[in-house]
Amino acid sequence: QLQLVESGGGLVQAGGSLRLSCVASGRTSEIYRMGWFRHAPGKEREFVATLNWNRNSYYYGDPVKGRFNISRDNAKNTVYLQMNDLKVADTAVYVCAVARLPRVFNSAAEYEYWGQGSHVTVST
Repeated sequence: QLQLVESGGGLVQAGGSLRLSCVASGRTSEIYRMGWFRHAPGKEREFVATLNWNRNSYYYGDPVKGRFNISRDNAKNTVYLQMNDLKVADTAVYVCAVARLPRVFNSAAEYEYWGQGSHVTVST
């Protein structure tokens, strides 16, 4: 089994920053790619960012490019999402996910393990 636990969400004013963390436990040797998705009410789940667990390969969804940064600490089995210059449109539940053998990096269907999510609310 592989478990993911997110933390770091909260309420922040527009223009502020937050850093989300996702700690993996269990069969962490199965991790090939870890990523972040977000889900806001009334909107479909959206790809945010992803990285390869053992290579410097990073991808970002268009809405967050230039503002968010994904990083990892393999020794701690942790992936981070640094969120800068937050906008009201960034308000969502942010969910960490793991893919073992993804065919594409930005499709939620390719990710097998999911955390419970961390709420991020951006106010004006």
